[in-house]
Amino acid sequence: MENAQIADVLDEIGDLLELTDASLFRIRAYHDAAQTVRSLPQRCEDLLADDVDLSELPHIGKSTASKIDELIHKGTCGRLLELRRRVPSGVTTLMKVPQLGPRRALLLHDALGIESIADLKKACEDHQLARVRSLGNKTEQNILRSLATLKATSGRMLLKAAGDHAEALGRYLHHIDGISRWEIAGSLRRRRETIGDLDVLVQSADRAAATDRILNYPGIEHVLSRGPERVSVRVGGALQVDFRFFDPPEFGAALLYFTGSKPHNIALRKRVQRRKWKLNEYGLFSGTRRLAGTTEAEVYARLGLAWIPPELREDRGELDAAAHGTLPKLVKLTDIRGDLHCHTKATDGAGTIADMAEAARLRGYDYLAITDHSKAVTIANGLNETRLKKHVEQIRKLDRSLDGIRLLAGVEVDILKEGQLDLDKDLLSTLDWVVGSVHSHFNLDRDAMTNRLVTAVRSGVIHCLGHPGGRIIGRRDLIQVDWDKVFAACKEHGVRIEINAQPDRLDLPDTYCQRAKAAGVEFVISTDAHKESDLDYMPFGVDVARRGWLEPGNVLNTCTAAKLRKALKRR
Repeated sequence: MENAQIADVLDEIGDLLELTDASLFRIRAYHDAAQTVRSLPQRCEDLLADDVDLSELPHIGKSTASKIDELIHKGTCGRLLELRRRVPSGVTTLMKVPQLGPRRALLLHDALGIESIADLKKACEDHQLARVRSLGNKTEQNILRSLATLKATSGRMLLKAAGDHAEALGRYLHHIDGISRWEIAGSLRRRRETIGDLDVLVQSADRAAATDRILNYPGIEHVLSRGPERVSVRVGGALQVDFRFFDPPEFGAALLYFTGSKPHNIALRKRVQRRKWKLNEYGLFSGTRRLAGTTEAEVYARLGLAWIPPELREDRGELDAAAHGTLPKLVKLTDIRGDLHCHTKATDGAGTIADMAEAARLRGYDYLAITDHSKAVTIANGLNETRLKKHVEQIRKLDRSLDGIRLLAGVEVDILKEGQLDLDKDLLSTLDWVVGSVHSHFNLDRDAMTNRLVTAVRSGVIHCLGHPGGRIIGRRDLIQVDWDKVFAACKEHGVRIEINAQPDRLDLPDTYCQRAKAAGVEFVISTDAHKESDLDYMPFGVDVARRGWLEPGNVLNTCTAAKLRKALKRR
């Protein structure tokens, strides 16, 4: 069982506890534990195999650790089954709808007899919710939007969760003697934010023997098909994995074909057809003569194109750029010199200022911005002006004593409904780094939300818009905004746009990054870390930046500490 599945179970236990009138502390404990598990860089199963005590992890006590152990060894746990028996089955289905919540799901079940997603959709479309106390037309519209969000990601898995499966598979394949080469293709290789299935290309002299070994992988739950060219299995409850066999002369063409995307492949084949050639997963052909196929670069070169990084293969102009030598030199993880968004125990983080500073130093960073929440985020114990001043003093005192890394004293200040900031502007103007973020009123109309963001950008005291789209993948859509107006305001006032690397945010999305880059906006890639291990999310933010065609010069935190200091002074 992968971390994402374990986290989903812990979240479900927390939701079910809410329906049994359990204490808020117990409910929150399970959700906090789920977040810890979801963000772990290592699999819980691997940690247990290495005799790691899971109860020593943040927000995981002895009881929760025992439930994780039970999940890994049995596939379920007694506490979950007990709670499910106490709640009508239809309610657990409804709880999966983004923003619906356990209590409202139970209310809809009891008042209207709704037991399925289809029932819920029909009830909203027929305006039945108006018959239920505290509900109405606005609730119906919000639920319908949530259902659309749920449908868009149905059958797909977050990039991190799919990557966890791929890493586990990779460790297994690496030790199969009969496999001389294997590569992950598909949307995972293109680093899309959600993944539908995994395509694994395999090279082996003895395909039958290799197939037998592959099918011994302990994570397989169901074998879908088996043949000499392809083996399909299901792992992790929902993820289909297709193992496809290819020989060396065709492996590069196969990797190109199965990496996709479909629009990229179609556009590429149009170029091939103009030459009266043929391109498929076995190679580039003129008649029956193979022109290329051993490597991707060989295929591209034969067509007069530079090799195109997988992240760009979405038919957004990459083929013309490859033909004219104008492909961007994409930002890399090694270009990142610091992280400009993290939290500590002062609000809802798990580590002290010193803990986060040391974790950043160990990752080779030149600087780290401490940006705890402002007072509006009461659930996170946000800072008011008095507490922020003391917090800033602590950051700067520690900064003076550190070697090898610089700390920036900052804050993540809430952008309120009308665009005002949640803290005194004179105080904000004294800070090294201010992230302005939206944490409430996500359903404002397009004009109101645009005015909200533009007003904040024009305040003159924020340096960056944090997770600007406000989305949580599969649970909350992007806010409705005239992005061109927001980008123009950011360009005019020197405000950066954040790419938030939290795996369930990846916000701003890649297509918007491409538009913001064209508008001349500068970016920051940050992890929004709430504990030390969250700093390891940076690669996911870099993935988004690469898919958005960003180069090192477009990203502020590729600068050294000295250049960053100068850039902030110029503003």
